[in-house]
Amino acid sequence: MRRLFLATTLLFGLGATSLTLIRSAAAEPPAPETESDALPPAPDALAPRHGGPGWFRHHPGPGPFGLVYTAPDRQLTPPDVQKIAEAFLLWHGNHSWKVVDVHPDGDVIAFAFATADNSVVARFTIDPHKGQIKRIS
Repeated sequence: MRRLFLATTLLFGLGATSLTLIRSAAAEPPAPETESDALPPAPDALAPRHGGPGWFRHHPGPGPFGLVYTAPDRQLTPPDVQKIAEAFLLWHGNHSWKVVDVHPDGDVIAFAFATADNSVVARFTIDPHKGQIKRIS
């Protein structure tokens, strides 16, 4: 009789614990007390990771460079695009490639990344007003 009582108590305890865990997992998380306690939105699967190219475009706001204002029209010139592309290579630790063939191409500015022997790796265009970069080959 004592074993039956212990077995029943144990099963009841396990069942109650399981039910509590299931209910707490299904419950909504508590609302944040302040706006600063709110969790950031879930990352978009297609959005760049933090620090990757395009990250600032997908995460507006002050971010790590809160003192820098992004102008609505960036007014980029070919020398600006040269510097941006070189900075991109340096930011990613690539010291062997270089930026070549920077020139206006209609409404955009075209540039290419090349190896030390001038073999073109990829070609891009950048919108001089919005700063959007598009790979063309």
